[in-house]
Amino acid sequence: MAAAVAELEGVTKRFGPVTALDSVDLTLRAGEVTAILGPNGAGKTTAVRLMLGLARPSAGRARLLGGDPTSIAARERVGVMLQVSKVPETLRVAEHIRLFSTYYPSPMPLAEIVDLAGLTGLEHRAFGTLSGGQQQRLLFALALCGKPDFLVLDEPTVGLDVEARRAFWTEMRRLVSRGRSLLLTTHYIEEADALADRIVILQAGRIVADGPPAEIKARVAGKQVRCVTRLDEDALLALPGARAWRQDKGASVISVTDAESFVRDLLAGDASVSELEVSSANLEQAFMQLTMPAPPVGAGQGDGR
Repeated sequence: MAAAVAELEGVTKRFGPVTALDSVDLTLRAGEVTAILGPNGAGKTTAVRLMLGLARPSAGRARLLGGDPTSIAARERVGVMLQVSKVPETLRVAEHIRLFSTYYPSPMPLAEIVDLAGLTGLEHRAFGTLSGGQQQRLLFALALCGKPDFLVLDEPTVGLDVEARRAFWTEMRRLVSRGRSLLLTTHYIEEADALADRIVILQAGRIVADGPPAEIKARVAGKQVRCVTRLDEDALLALPGARAWRQDKGASVISVTDAESFVRDLLAGDASVSELEVSSANLEQAFMQLTMPAPPVGAGQGDGR
């Protein structure tokens, strides 16, 4: 079995009355690309900060590369790109990279960093004159300076357009192909599906799914039905086989266990259904079902009288 690069063992993290992580066990192995997904407030960033020693658990233990996450020996082998990062705007790209490289005993050569981060031709541009996507690439480059064994990217493509995000994916794949371990937190489901060997889904501070993307998708039985109908959410979810409902641009999107039976019942209840589409389950559907809040106790069971 591959060595662990980061571990959370029975970790709970509280902020006053709020429990951000609740008895979480998570081990990241060398050579894996792991994506942590979850809705806002699920505990993604807290988990990352605990692994990196930027916060201490209220209970349990965090380890980084087999040791204390706050140790210099561990931190020298880790590259980090946090969601909120600031660097001086007047320094040029090459100056930033050279400065960060001085923090490490055996830094990656400047030319190699520039190539991996897609910054060729921008070496003499000041940070403040770069576009948003170019600034993200520089922050990515700074995470590479120490030739990290373990790279942590917290929402690295937030705010980027589709083209810039896909270019960033290409750069990350190039790095992973060199044998690095990568931890990615993201709100973009397709990003996790495209890059990750393993997906961990957090909900309300707990792990609700952990496995390869195909395995996570397989947890969603059935298919997705999209249609325009006069039936409301309650009526659609009352039909046999309905698992989840959402609205998208005026249409109803329902996750179902048996599409054929559901469609027959749907048409029986509303003969005016239009724009009917049936598709296979995807990672977004699995994510939605796995992170759906539990219904209130007693919901759907009448008033008890």
